[in-house]
Amino acid sequence: MKRIKTIIFSGSLLLSLALYSQDTIQISKVDLVQKLSDQNLQLKIAEKSFESARSDYRQSNALFLPSITASNSALTTTNPLTAFGSKLNQEILTASDFNPDLLNNPEQTQNYATRFEILQPIINADGIFERKAAKAKMEAYQLQTERTKEYLELEVSKSFMQLQMAYKAVGVLEKANQTSQANLKLVENYFKQGMLQKTDLLSVQVRVGEIANQLQYAKSAVKNASDYLAFLLNEDTNGGVYKPIETLENEMQPETINVLLPASRKDLVAMEKSSEAYKSMMRSGKMSFLPRLNAFGSYEIYDTQFMQFGASGYTLGAQLSWDLFDGYKSIGKLEKSKVEFQKAEVETEQYKKQSQLELNKASRQLIDAENKVNVTKLAFEQTEESYRIRQNRFTQGLEKTSDLLLTETQMAQKELEY
Repeated sequence: MKRIKTIIFSGSLLLSLALYSQDTIQISKVDLVQKLSDQNLQLKIAEKSFESARSDYRQSNALFLPSITASNSALTTTNPLTAFGSKLNQEILTASDFNPDLLNNPEQTQNYATRFEILQPIINADGIFERKAAKAKMEAYQLQTERTKEYLELEVSKSFMQLQMAYKAVGVLEKANQTSQANLKLVENYFKQGMLQKTDLLSVQVRVGEIANQLQYAKSAVKNASDYLAFLLNEDTNGGVYKPIETLENEMQPETINVLLPASRKDLVAMEKSSEAYKSMMRSGKMSFLPRLNAFGSYEIYDTQFMQFGASGYTLGAQLSWDLFDGYKSIGKLEKSKVEFQKAEVETEQYKKQSQLELNKASRQLIDAENKVNVTKLAFEQTEESYRIRQNRFTQGLEKTSDLLLTETQMAQKELEY
């Protein structure tokens, strides 16, 4: 019997030392949102996705802005056509260059050319709708990022409350452990006086061991909840545990919840923006069958020596192009964009209905939770009073040990539930 007592006491002491020897990091709920915004990895990933979509949209500025390139080339040739053309560009042709012998067998000719080119889009109907699709996609990612932040704020709030609850559970079980230890001492005295059988003593000792085991799990739950909160905040606790400054309040605050799905909810608007992007891509596919009008121009400088500017000239023009048939490529692309748009519309409708279903479920769960809190509070108060009565009767020898243990167990369970 002494050995059992020693093991139980040592186990409880080691558990307490294991939990409280770790560094305790005080944390307040008001600090969580700022830390979440600055440090959470999932939020950073969402922000990078938005920045990528914004870069795609900025690329569509090429639909209106010119494209300018510069190049410098050097060549040496004895090719008759190239040699004659090079001299013509350099503006150094003379009458002797028209000698048939020189035209057919020119001497080695060198040419250095500096060229500036500009391309200016004018009318590209398909590009306009591609730009609209890129903008809708960017706005969808922005809304998704905002929605992700809202979700993570809720998740952090939940994990903070779970940590508070874990500490509450530890407190309840420590209280239960003190009660069971007190009962053990009382039963040991009665056993020594011959007032109780050994089976009664063993039952109480088993109950003390159960409480110690539950306390161990409760303290592990504190560490698990702390680790998850550290993961959300992207912090390294270095083996320590968070401890909330605020205590958990389990009083329900009844609210009237609108069970109609708000159309302005960011994830719903993001889905609609996604459908809008697919619609724009479909319209872009239709516009690809229309002609395109683009302007172009170039300015060239030629000389026989590098970085010399002996002669120059420019070219300006406009091009109207029309893809009459590209082997069914444009038609297939249009069909695919149409199907993707229809799929996006169906997915949006499904998501709205699923979200409404979850909102209705959450509303009912809130009512059930409010009722459960009230019922469990009453049950805890009743078992607490029942235990007080049975303990008084037990000290007077009017109650059995098994009845006292049963009531004490029920009281601890109801307090944990509450």
